[in-house]
Amino acid sequence: MKFENLQFEGKEIKFSTLQFAAESVGLVHAGQWDYERVTFDYKIETHETNVTYYLRVPAYAIEGDIPSPDAKVKLLTPILGKHYYPHGVEYDEDFPKNIVDKCNKKLQLFNEKLGK
Repeated sequence: MKFENLQFEGKEIKFSTLQFAAESVGLVHAGQWDYERVTFDYKIETHETNVTYYLRVPAYAIEGDIPSPDAKVKLLTPILGKHYYPHGVEYDEDFPKNIVDKCNKKLQLFNEKLGK
């Protein structure tokens, strides 16, 4: 599922600004990067249904290399996926309303942090 029409989609910022904003709202920059692309993830585990979802905020470098703090990156459309063991993450699903609402709140907080 894509979260389109957000105020930060397409925004160009320094990687250090992106990293600070993402990590301050719980989006993790783990091993999901190379020198041109990066993804910040928020893992949502549901214990009642034993399902794991991932909210992902991707970006790519337009100047410099990731993870250099001075690299300039462009934010892409955030996506929500459901994990299927052992096959990976699927993004074309019907997601529970409470999960979508949680993601929208997380993205709103993220956008606020980007503005500071």
